[in-house]
Amino acid sequence: MAADSSSRIDSTAKPLIRFEGVEKRYGTSVVLDDLNLDVHEGEKLSLIGPSGSGKTTILRILMTLEKIEGGHVWIYGAPLWHMPRNGQLVPADERHLGRMRASIGMVFQHFNLFPHMTAGQNVSRPQQIVKGLDKTTADRVARELLDRVGLAAKADSYPSMLSGGQKQRVAIARALAMEPRIMLFDEVTSALDPEVVDEVLQVLRNISLESRMTMLMVTHEMNFAREFSDRVLFLDGGRIVEQGPPDQLFHAPREPRTKSFLKKIAAAGQRVD
Repeated sequence: MAADSSSRIDSTAKPLIRFEGVEKRYGTSVVLDDLNLDVHEGEKLSLIGPSGSGKTTILRILMTLEKIEGGHVWIYGAPLWHMPRNGQLVPADERHLGRMRASIGMVFQHFNLFPHMTAGQNVSRPQQIVKGLDKTTADRVARELLDRVGLAAKADSYPSMLSGGQKQRVAIARALAMEPRIMLFDEVTSALDPEVVDEVLQVLRNISLESRMTMLMVTHEMNFAREFSDRVLFLDGGRIVEQGPPDQLFHAPREPRTKSFLKKIAAAGQRVD
């Protein structure tokens, strides 16, 4: 379990993130079905489940990349996809969405680095554009963050010169440069060769131990989810089937669907220690 979770998380406090009856559909396909979820400040949350269960959609909704069809999402007690007007909530405009997502960072499965920029520029340039930092300050922060993820020597390298694991670590540094209060990780190791997966996971371990950021992670790395998380959610069919502390969910699951999923994971060769 993530270190010092009991001292970091106040479960009696108002949730930092709240999904309230959220629905999401693609045509006739229901992706999220009346989802209710609270996430507290500083919590490290892993989302697991079969493909198509709605895990990544939760992250994309928080990042304002996917609209919702029903319900409400609240961040810091303010509506994300709605805004107040004349005493009622109306659909949010782009200005409201931009203001709300300013404190949310996301690391994607496929890196999304700018190929024409060096690693240092990929971390520095967004700070200049989004945060308005001068180039000298942004470059200094970029160097510090690349050093933090073990890539100080690669600051002048272009993405084409980096391995998949190195690209992902640059993407993590870029997200950290925005100083988010909430960090979202979407299958950040699934596009990597097996031999470089652990170098990325080690960076995430360090961030988890050193940071008070609220972190939500979609992953198929079950041992890492057990180690990283304060709480694990198992989703299927757009619903939370079961949730709990990692040791309980992985070693003593209550729901038949959770048990079946974990048995399939074990049969595929991934044991949860």
